[in-house]
Amino acid sequence: MNVITTQSKVSLFFELSLDNGQVVDSNFSQSPADFVFGDGSLLPDFEKAILGMSAGEEASYRMPPEKAFGAHNENNVQRMPRSQFSMDLEEGMVVSFADMSKNELPGVIAEIGETEVVVDFNHPLAGRDLTFRVKVVSVEAAA
Repeated sequence: MNVITTQSKVSLFFELSLDNGQVVDSNFSQSPADFVFGDGSLLPDFEKAILGMSAGEEASYRMPPEKAFGAHNENNVQRMPRSQFSMDLEEGMVVSFADMSKNELPGVIAEIGETEVVVDFNHPLAGRDLTFRVKVVSVEAAA
């Protein structure tokens, strides 16, 4: 029986949910996701959680922020002049910005004031406890 190792190609169903039961991401009603262990598709602690599992196994793991998307960092919340935005804004809207290296950086519009806009560059799930539910479909050696 193949078990998941750091040399595995894995096919699985997964679900991420909040403490209140709200599902924030799931592929249980779709096709399973395929990934090669260590390819960056899953967060490192999510990968560690499924090590040793085999095809057909299901499990749920509670993931604190430090093992999921990190703590909410106030330094990632920025105030910007409203004049910098040439579009209609709504709270909760995701806007793409460029960082110093011209890489795309998404920010969530957290607050819209008369003269300034508060943009949160934290991952939307930062600071949240999550439940990671997984069902392993298949495990094979990575090519």
